[in-house]
Order: sequence, then C-alpha cells, then structure tokens
Amino acid sequence: MRNKELQAFASYAKASKTKQINTQGKAVIYTRVSTKEQAENNASLETQKKYCQAYAKNKEIAVVAYFGGTYESAKSDERKHFQKMLTYVKRHKKEISYIIVYSYDRFSRTGANGAYISKQLMKEGIVVLSVTQNVDATTASGSFQQNLYYMFSQFDNELRRDKSVTGMQEKLLEGYWIGAVPFGYTNLNPGKGKVQNIVVNEQGKLLRYAFKWRATENLSYRAIAERLEKKGLVISYKKLSDYFRNPFYCGLVVSAHIPDKVIEGKHEAMVSKELFLKINESLRNKDKTQSYNKDEENLPLKQFVKASSCGGYYTGYLVKKKGLYYYKNNRRGSKENRSARIMHQKFEQLLTQYQLADQKYIAPLKEVMSYTFLEQHKEQLQEASAIEKQVKALDQKIELLEERFVFNEITREQYIKFKGRSEKERMEKQEYLQANSLDVSNLEKAINLAVDYSSNLSVLWSSGDLEAKKRLQNMLFPEGILFDHKNDRYRTIRVNSIFSAIPTITGNMSGNENGTPSKKMKVSRLVPGMGLEPTRN
Repeated sequence: MRNKELQAFASYAKASKTKQINTQGKAVIYTRVSTKEQAENNASLETQKKYCQAYAKNKEIAVVAYFGGTYESAKSDERKHFQKMLTYVKRHKKEISYIIVYSYDRFSRTGANGAYISKQLMKEGIVVLSVTQNVDATTASGSFQQNLYYMFSQFDNELRRDKSVTGMQEKLLEGYWIGAVPFGYTNLNPGKGKVQNIVVNEQGKLLRYAFKWRATENLSYRAIAERLEKKGLVISYKKLSDYFRNPFYCGLVVSAHIPDKVIEGKHEAMVSKELFLKINESLRNKDKTQSYNKDEENLPLKQFVKASSCGGYYTGYLVKKKGLYYYKNNRRGSKENRSARIMHQKFEQLLTQYQLADQKYIAPLKEVMSYTFLEQHKEQLQEASAIEKQVKALDQKIELLEERFVFNEITREQYIKFKGRSEKERMEKQEYLQANSLDVSNLEKAINLAVDYSSNLSVLWSSGDLEAKKRLQNMLFPEGILFDHKNDRYRTIRVNSIFSAIPTITGNMSGNENGTPSKKMKVSRLVPGMGLEPTRN
C-alpha cells in the first residue's frame, strides 16, 4: 500500500538535471592530428579511424557520422571541425549518445575547458569515449580520471610551447620571420627546416605605392585604397593603418617573443626605413596638438567660410596699426571685408541655434537624432542587411556542402569546386561590407556625445584652441558655411545630421512645459532633409 500511495506523488519528484545515457544510442567518430606534416606523412588519421571503428563494433555502437579527419591544433577548442562535430551532436542529441575518439588528447588539450565541454555534453546525455583509455566517465571516479587526462594534455602542451618559444626566439634573433608572412610578401622557399626566401610579390609592388602616396601626398586611407583599386589591388582602407605601422615592410623584425628588440630582417624590404619613419612620424603627430602662429590662432574660420556671392574661401589678415584681424573674400577685385571679431560673434550666435537650452528636450532630441540618422542612411543600411543575409546563406551553403561530403553524397572534386566558389563569393561580400557598411553599434554613444556638445557649443568653440575650434567646425558643418556679406549673416550648406534636429525639435516644443513631443513635432520629424537650414528669428 505504501508504494501505491507514494506513486500518487510521482509527479512532484524533481527531474534530473543530467539526462540519462541512452545505451542504445548511436555515435560519431572524431579524429585529429596537430600538423599538416602528420596528416600527409603518416597514417595516424587512418589508424585513429580504424581503432575507433573497431571499438564501436566491439561495443555494438552504430556510427552515424565522421568528423575531423584533418589537421587542426587542439590548443584551442574553437577548431572548425571540432565545432562542427559539437553542433552536429547537439542537434541530434536524441539519437547520439557517444563521441568516440582515439584518446582524450585528440578531443581536447585545453585542460579545464576540455573537462567543461565534456561535462556539458554529459548533461545532454552524450559521453566522450576514448579507445585507448578505459574510463567510465558516467561515474564520479571515471569523470575525475577523464579530467586528469585533459589536464595532463594541457601540461604537455605547455611543455611543448616552452620548447617552441625558445626555438622561435632564436630564429627571430637571427632575422628570420615566424608564422604567416605579412600581406604583400611570398616565401619562395616554404617548409619546415628550409632557409626562408621572403620577397615582395605582385600585390606588394602595388602596396608600395600606398606608402609613397601617404609619405609624399598625405592622402587619406580611403583615397589610397581607391587609387590602389584602379591599379588592380583591392584592399580595405581600414587595413592600411596596420601596414603603415608594421616595420616588417622596411626590412625589420619585431615580435612579442623578443620584447624590446628590433632585428635587421633577412627578408626583402618593401620600402626604405626613411620613408617608413616619415609616415610614422606623421601618424604619431596626427593626434597631438599642433603649434600654430598667432595669425592662425586669431583666424580659425579662414579657409572654412565661403563667400555666398562666388563660393570662394575667406582668408584673413592683420591691420598692424590697429592690431585688429579681418576676414576677406579672396576673389580678385572683391571688397568683401569683415572684422574677425564680428564674424566670430555671429558664428557663436549661429552655434547657439544648435544648443540645448533646456534639459526637457534631451530625451525627445535623442529619439529624433537617431530617427534622422537612420532615415538618411536607410538605403545603405538595407543594402548592408541584405548582404549580411547573403553571407549567412553562403555560410549555410558551405556547411551543407561539408555535410554532404562527409556523408559521401558528393565527390571530393565537387566539394572542392563548389566550396571554393562559395568561399570566394563570401569573402568578396564581407570585404564590401567592411569597406562600405555603416557601423550603427556606436550610434547611441555618438548621440550622447553630441547631446553633451550641444549643451554649450558656443562656449566650447570660443574657449578651445585652434585645433579644437577646427574640429568642432568640421564636425557640425562638414562642408563649411557661407557668409552673405550683403546681408551680414551666415548661411549653412549642410549640417551634421545628428545636430540638424535641434532647431526643429526645440522650436516645435517651445512652450510645452513637460517636454514631451507634440503632435506637430512627431509629424515634422518625418520630413526629409530636416534642419539643413537653421531656423531664423
């Protein structure tokens, strides 16, 4: 009676957090070697597979898939084939109960992380079985023993690393490069134990122009990338900064393995040391405050303000007798001169139109700023989103090709052909995204910064040094501004979209005590081109 009474309460029993192992479940086999040389020069992969198959047969476990079968280091568990195997068993966890490996160091050599992965798999009812190490990982003692194997593998890795680092340091100190050669170079004599012969390749000969243009013309990275593309070299402009700062290109070797040392390299220099230093001196000084003469300090709007009458730039001069500065239209025959003091006052008044005078405007302003930016870049964002979807589709296509190859649904030739084609298309789309897509991840940060600036733009401008003044001018009015000499006032050409909302929103909300957007404002924010001309009293 007692058992029958307790059965009535069975539904209240706590479920196990670890799934029971399905002893009738199936298995996948994972094989791996650590280097390409091992994969090509001995039968270790075939040996692993052979022993794993024999083990499965002896245990009467059906094998449904094979993974690995290639070379990839187990120092990290971010291995491509390893991750593919984990994804597969998790997707098929209802039928997969085992991962069979030749030894636990084939599965992982990351110590605690390998143990963690095995534990997570165990929770899903999946056990890692080693052919050569008889361990029952479902028991406490067996699990402990399995973890020890992972720890010993990690320790062995670290011993090997110490020996490897010593060898690398010796090579570096002799002037030889270790690892993949930088972009623009080719090692004509690759292979372990062979003497390097690293030379500038055809891409490098074109990249050499980038160094020359940066040193002699100080072109922007985008402009350099565009010029290189016309010559046949397509690279992301974002990578140029790394290239310009890498002393390998002027024939030197530096590495974290030999800290505080610079070694004359055995490889061919792409550019001279003098050219390299000239570029990097310019880069180092880029963010430093520059020294300017007194005339420049007193004429910050020079070459920024244009004459509305002809589009020519205003320059400046000093009337020494009066000790006063003036701006003038530089067009020959023009008589458009104006006191610098007056033009600065009017510019500060213009800046106040993009200032927030009341805290109640901040929240709706941020909303409108974000909306305006996203609306103005809608097509570009949509294009980027579409390309990102195409990249994901290509990823799925490549994954499907790999699965079909694993299950012998396509030949190796077909697999290599179609995978290569898909990977090339994927790379081209990713490079296009990198060069052309907008990064909206920092939009909120940029808007918060803009709001901080907008609280006291005129003060920031009047109190800043020449460099600060110019940066603020160009940030707010990226195409400069016009001065209408006849009517003695400024006119804007284009206002930064993040700031252009301020005159509209503050005007529409004036008189609104609680600071909430009015119906009028909500409609007005849908008007394209908002704020290109500031409101006037």
